[in-house]
Amino acid sequence: QLQLVESGGGLVQAGGSLRLSCTASISIFSLGPLTWYRQAPGKQRELVASITSDSRLIYVDSVKGRFTVSRDYVKNMLYLQMDSLKPEDTGTYYCNGQHWGTDYWGKGTLVTVSS
Repeated sequence: QLQLVESGGGLVQAGGSLRLSCTASISIFSLGPLTWYRQAPGKQRELVASITSDSRLIYVDSVKGRFTVSRDYVKNMLYLQMDSLKPEDTGTYYCNGQHWGTDYWGKGTLVTVSS
């Protein structure tokens, strides 16, 4: 069974950077798209960035040019490099992976961007 564990969240000032990591319990070669979602207080969860099995990169418009999604097949990890952070990037960031048609989620890591 796939388990996903996020790390790297924290408190940062606007304009700063953070790198989120997501560790998978199985080889990510066996997974479909790997995706970062976020949920701000009082708002619905939204897709932030995704990397498909054929290496296509997908970003929500609000983070294009600031965030970069990547993966490491050796370490079985997914990353999200977040630069030029804004207060509106605040939220809990979740890692999502698909295995045999089932969605798996991590428990999330909190990112707080102060103005």
